[in-house]
Amino acid sequence: MLWIVVLMGLLVVEGSAAALPKNETFIRTFSGFFLTVTDEPIDYLDVQDEGSGSSPDQVSKPKKDHQHHVAKKTYHISPEASSFLTGRVVTAVIPTIYIVVFIISTPLNLLALVMFVRKVRPKKPAAIYMINLACADLLFVLLLPFKIAYHYNGNNWIYGAGMCRFVTAAFYCNMYCSVLLMMCISVDRFMAVVYPMESLTWRSPQSASVVCAAMWILSIGGVTPLLISNQTIHLPDLGITTCHDVLDIHHLREYYLYFFPIISSLFFFIPLIFSTVCYVRIIQALCAANVENRAKKTRAVFMAVTVFAVFLICFAPTNIILLAHYVQFAHKHNDASYAAYLLSTCIGSVSCCLDPLMYYFGSSQCQKQVLAFLKCHGASGIERSAQFTSTTRSSKLETFKSSVSSQYRKLLA
Repeated sequence: MLWIVVLMGLLVVEGSAAALPKNETFIRTFSGFFLTVTDEPIDYLDVQDEGSGSSPDQVSKPKKDHQHHVAKKTYHISPEASSFLTGRVVTAVIPTIYIVVFIISTPLNLLALVMFVRKVRPKKPAAIYMINLACADLLFVLLLPFKIAYHYNGNNWIYGAGMCRFVTAAFYCNMYCSVLLMMCISVDRFMAVVYPMESLTWRSPQSASVVCAAMWILSIGGVTPLLISNQTIHLPDLGITTCHDVLDIHHLREYYLYFFPIISSLFFFIPLIFSTVCYVRIIQALCAANVENRAKKTRAVFMAVTVFAVFLICFAPTNIILLAHYVQFAHKHNDASYAAYLLSTCIGSVSCCLDPLMYYFGSSQCQKQVLAFLKCHGASGIERSAQFTSTTRSSKLETFKSSVSSQYRKLLA
């Protein structure tokens, strides 16, 4: 009989402990209560030091301290999330890809920016869009050393909470500003190819500058919530401080659940619709154009298809996975979607290497300018030849401005 009483007493003590899901001692046992919760990216459990509940003194002490001190929060993540944050994919593979992108993209975008500013005369709308695109890509890759150090350090952020907010906001800002500028380039090319005469009145350098300024303002405004909210979380189990990879569940429920789907829709899916329509119409117009130089026509079609394909491959997986992640967040727990998002974002950064190759160095005229720039004074004759060829082409284009075919040549020059 005594053993039965003792056994019932133990069951009562265990039941009282189970009724305190916020107790840090039992938090691992009751993590299953939060399986329907996930954050941006990885879920955590929020606990407060309120005592074990085994005696009145232990319960009253935290209440007394609570009058003078803010309750301490301890964050825990799932074993799958912990394994991913400490795994080789995020601590070795992803930063290695970022290093390759940084090494290749930085000189390419710097050179493209110099060539656009110094060599392209006059500044046409397409050149203005490409200058801003090169700036956005360059700013993006200049932030990669922080991401590289963060991942190589085991996802431990050591640069302070303010720097984490700035890097996170700037990272998204430059990425989505690149998407918006690519959309502007596609619209500009669409008008130049499909409506060459009608678009001459408003396709001016001034209007292009205004549009680019609007894209920058829109991008900066869109990431302002990331800049003003905390992005760092300390994980005592792993001994690291994450930057943006683990977020407060209350912030997620308040606006992140709506913020990221909205920003993804505004800054990617809407530009995707515009870009798709523009490039489809561009390809149709180029295929139907009656141009004597068929090799040039084939090259133009190939370039249009390539640019659109790179746009899809680099940015579509990232934003589709991001949107799916938050759709799942409202229904069930899934850490794998954010892991896939980090990897797709890393792969999408390759666009910073491809943009200058496609938009600038893909032009035959620009290739001659780059060659003359690299040879500098030792190839002055080649540079004068390239300038003479450029002047000749410009005069011919002005002569046949009233022709649709001349507008086509002007686009491809």
